[in-house]
Order: sequence, then structure tokens, then C-alpha cells
Amino acid sequence: MRMFSPEIETMPREKIREMQLERLKHIVRYAYENVPMYKERFDKIGLKPEHIRTLKDIEKIPYTTKDDLRDNYPFKLLAVPMKKIIRIHASSGTTGKPITCGYTRADLDNWSTCIARILTMAGATDEDIFHVAFGYGLFTGGFGLHYGIEKLGATVVPVSSGNTERQIMLLKDFGATALIATPSYAMYLAETAKKLGVLGDLKLRLVCMGAEASTAEMHEALYRILGAFPTENYGLTEVGGPGVSGECREKAGMHINEDMYYPEIVNIEENRALPEGEQGELVLTTLTKEGMPILRYRTKDITSLTYEPCKCGRTTARMARVVGRTDDMLIIRGVNVFPSQIESVLMAMPELGKMYEIIVDRVNYMDTIEVRVEVGDASLLTDYSKLEELVAKIKHKLRVVVQLDVKVKLVEPFSIKRAEGKVKRVTDLRKH
Repeated sequence: MRMFSPEIETMPREKIREMQLERLKHIVRYAYENVPMYKERFDKIGLKPEHIRTLKDIEKIPYTTKDDLRDNYPFKLLAVPMKKIIRIHASSGTTGKPITCGYTRADLDNWSTCIARILTMAGATDEDIFHVAFGYGLFTGGFGLHYGIEKLGATVVPVSSGNTERQIMLLKDFGATALIATPSYAMYLAETAKKLGVLGDLKLRLVCMGAEASTAEMHEALYRILGAFPTENYGLTEVGGPGVSGECREKAGMHINEDMYYPEIVNIEENRALPEGEQGELVLTTLTKEGMPILRYRTKDITSLTYEPCKCGRTTARMARVVGRTDDMLIIRGVNVFPSQIESVLMAMPELGKMYEIIVDRVNYMDTIEVRVEVGDASLLTDYSKLEELVAKIKHKLRVVVQLDVKVKLVEPFSIKRAEGKVKRVTDLRKH
């Protein structure tokens, strides 16, 4: 199987650990000496860079949180003068001040290398034509993937987001072989191409998805419609954007770029590192970032790690697909529910469409949860007996998975609003 950086991607585990420790020691001292917040944090607890002697010693370092990044908005976490920063990206800031991230020239080179690796893992080559349907601008996705594709040597079509029918026209006319999009928008493009009767005219063979978590069932449903091999990649603005990890053709977890990032899985409540295979919150430390080094960032994403070599030949750690976020978890009558659990049920049912929404409310002091999902065929809505039978089937499957009675409402195809960026699946009316 092709690799972009075989010397790194097949490195023996003990050599990976040695490299990580060397880079960890450097980045800790670098952050301590150049970022006032880290110096203040270390000094407050009597921690010095020289106290980090082993990889386990990373547990002595306090966590960095999203609030820390907001409190130091916009540039207080930069470790270099602004004249050395050649790019700035930021999150949407929908829940407050945006998260900013500054990049030096070396940072951008490392970032594009990470992207080129994960695209190669997915099966891309320098002969592919990539249609990038991520938004360009402050969002890290568009430019992040763009420069990685160029480093790979493939062709970039920087379409950005929006205007779905035009996207379909360009996919067809330019002969794109690979699509970059969020899972929900990739599905919308597939549905629209099918509706327009042009699916057979598309040459797509790969769909590389990110910016949203997705389920195996969503990937299977997309493959059935589009006939292109779907893979997922992972990243976040706080540590530099996409490129932290990505799926190979084995689809047995996302390979982490361990020379650039050090991952931990932590039980936050007990402040305890978890062993291989156990599920907890992913905590990331950047090992090479010059512009804005980040130590032990709490991602709030729930996953697990495995260090077993992959069948693809790579030896880098793999993270399981993110099952949810600690702040996205719904607590319904004392039961923890993740939207991904509901998606796994709906996407596996061929009678249903691929768009749904979850409505949570409180009625007479009791939490309620309703799933509204499109049917695949509108004629089903006029057959009461079949409709009733399908609703009962969905409710039963949801009950088995989430251990709750869920109200189910079936609606017409294309009646739920589509998103051209990140999709909002959950509306929690209890907050109002």
C-alpha cells in the first residue's frame, strides 16, 4: 500500500516513542519559555521543563481547554513575533470568541505533510482531481486540505461550499475523482446528483470526509449511493486543523500522525490516563508547532487508541471513530445518549432517507426525545399500515441501542433543511 512518508509511518513503536519523548521535551521547554500562560501555569505548581523526563511525565502538565484559548484571544498564545506568522485561521466563534491559530512557514509545511499522508492512506495519488467542497476562509478545512493536495501532487478544484447544483455540474464537467466534504454535505451532493439523474456521469472514486463525526452506517449508505470509497479524517482548529489522523483503506481506525501529535486517552473525572482500547476523552499535545504550541488540549471527543500494527503496514497509533463529544452527550431521564447511536440505526435502514434531526424537550418535568427522519419513498407516507409498521420497527431498534423509548416521526424526502457546512442534528429545547 502506498505511503507518503514510509520512514515515519512504518517506524517501530520503540523508535516512535523515542522520537516523541525528544520532541515532547523540546516543545514543553519551548512553550514554557515563549508562551506566558504556560510559564505561569508551570510556575504556579512548581513544574519545570526539566521535570519532563519520560512520556508518562506529561501527566504532570495541566490541561489546556477551549476557555484558555478564548481567554487569550486573539494572539496571547503565540510563541513567536507576529512577523513570523504567515497564516491565521480561526473557528466560527458561534458560542463566543473564536479560537485563533497562527502558523509559521514550518507549521504550514508540516500541516500539508500531515494532509498528504492521510489522503495517501485513503488511496489518493498524484493523478487524482480533488473537488474541495469545504469552505475557504478562516475555517481550517478548505486551505488545510488544499495545500495537502498540492503537496501530494494532485489537482485541486477549490470550489468551496454552497450552490449545490453548480457543484454537481463541476464534479461532472471537471471529471473529479475525489471529493472533500463534510459527511452530511457529501450525502446531500449524492442525493442531489441522484435526483438530477447524473450519478452515472460522475467519476468519483474517493470521498474524504471531515469536520463532523460520522458513523460506519453513514459511510456504507454513502458508498451505496455514490459508489466512491469513503474515509474519515480528524482534526480541530485548536491544534492546527485537519490532519491529526485519518483512515487507511483497511478502515480499522484513524492513523495518528504521531511525529506531530502526542495522543492520550484520559478519564477526566478521575484525572487518570486510560490503557489501550479503553474509551475516554482524547487529549492532544502538538509536538512540532512553532507558531502556537498546545500542551495537553482537552478535545472533549470520546474515542480509544490501539497501538497494534495495521494490516496496511503502518505502525502509527490508531484512534477509533469518535463516538461523541462530552458536551454533545444528551442526558435523557438519566440515560446517556449520543447522536451517533441514533444515526447508526437510521443509516442502516434502506427504507429511510439520509437526513434526520433530533428534538429534545421537557414536558411536564419529563425529558422527551423525538427523531424526525425522511423516508426514502414519499408514497410510503400514504400507506398507513406500512407507515405504522416502519415506525414500530425504528422505535424497537432505537430502544435496543439507546435504552429509551424514542418518539419517531417520518417526513417527506428533502423536507429537512440541508446544510452546506457543518450540519446541526440536535435541537435541545430544554435550554430555552
